[in-house]
Amino acid sequence: MSHLAVSKTYKLFIGGAFPRSESGRTYPARDNKGDFMANAALGSRKDLRDAVVAARKGYTAWSKATAYNRGQVIYRIAEMLEGRRTEFVELIIISTGASTKIATAEIDGAIDRLVHYAGWTDKLAAVLGSSNPVSSPHFSYSTPEPTGVVGILAPSGSPLLGLISVVAAAITKSNACVVIAAEQDPCVAITFAEVVATSDVPAGVINILTGRTAELSPHLAAHADVNALDLTGADTELRKSLEEAAAETVKRVYVPKGVPDFVAAPGTARLRAFLEIKTVWHPTGALSLSGGTTY
Repeated sequence: MSHLAVSKTYKLFIGGAFPRSESGRTYPARDNKGDFMANAALGSRKDLRDAVVAARKGYTAWSKATAYNRGQVIYRIAEMLEGRRTEFVELIIISTGASTKIATAEIDGAIDRLVHYAGWTDKLAAVLGSSNPVSSPHFSYSTPEPTGVVGILAPSGSPLLGLISVVAAAITKSNACVVIAAEQDPCVAITFAEVVATSDVPAGVINILTGRTAELSPHLAAHADVNALDLTGADTELRKSLEEAAAETVKRVYVPKGVPDFVAAPGTARLRAFLEIKTVWHPTGALSLSGGTTY
């Protein structure tokens, strides 16, 4: 008796859950040969609004977590991804046509990238903050603070390492994100969402939508409760229109120079892009307390 193949239908990842698109629409995800792989949800404007609401709630919880705890959680994502390493190698091979060697290098690079950013969580204040010399009787300190909700257009061509590189950089310093997955790589993106869902990440910190980038991204750029945009996955023409839309609500916009090399050392550009530097001034001088101690 022959086995009946059951095609998988991937869902969206919003607020820590996997809902279907409210529109009920799907589109076929295809492998490197153009053959059918699975059905992917075709996200709508309503789905995007729901994801932004979830991200705002996730940001509230995530921004209260200690740097040490955030590092533990991001490291946990790496642990869970390591446990599904073989599955991702096979998925990347099917999706992109990469050799086993290249697919293995991609998953290993993605795991290493998560460990890299996990190590940054408790070092950002020391590296990017400062004690400022001022010509007045004050102490002046600058410290990095999260921007808030970051909208991300995931890059194509690097379905896992590229995706993790843009997401991990955003959440390292307490930001939450709404990600529009690369249109041709929805299966890898939502499978990564399954990893996130089992990795102690608070609901709403990472939200992943699949669908038409050109359809969803203008609404993301114009949304008043999105604080920043990462346009890594947008082509030149789309970037221009999204930057113009983002200007209406004074969003921070990150556009990488040239074609990103995700295999290379990531540097700090993405970390800096989604930080606000807060400077605090405090008067110097002695303060005598009731107990007689002077500070």
